[in-house]
Amino acid sequence: MMMKMNRKGFTLVEIMIVVAIIGLLAAIAIPNFVRARTQALTNACIANLKQIQGAVQVWAIDKGSESTDTPANTAALTDYIKSWPKCGTSTYAIPAVSADPVCPNGITGHKL
Repeated sequence: MMMKMNRKGFTLVEIMIVVAIIGLLAAIAIPNFVRARTQALTNACIANLKQIQGAVQVWAIDKGSESTDTPANTAALTDYIKSWPKCGTSTYAIPAVSADPVCPNGITGHKL
């Protein structure tokens, strides 16, 4: 006599296929997310550098400064920049009028 089996659940093969598909999707997606995050941080740093450079240039025009002058501190630039930007926990140094600002986290190779 044959007994009917009630099938309640998934087989091992079905579970292994689902796990393999999830693993494949994760292997594709995770590097893209990491790359997108790095690119976003780079773009934010470049935007901050442009903002700092613009504030220093306007300060120099208003004060009639030489190209080698540097604002004394960030308080000297409060009329030209609302708040001094940060790169993570690091702060940007104030550049001379003729110098380009530098990212404290070493992001380079980009033209402002």
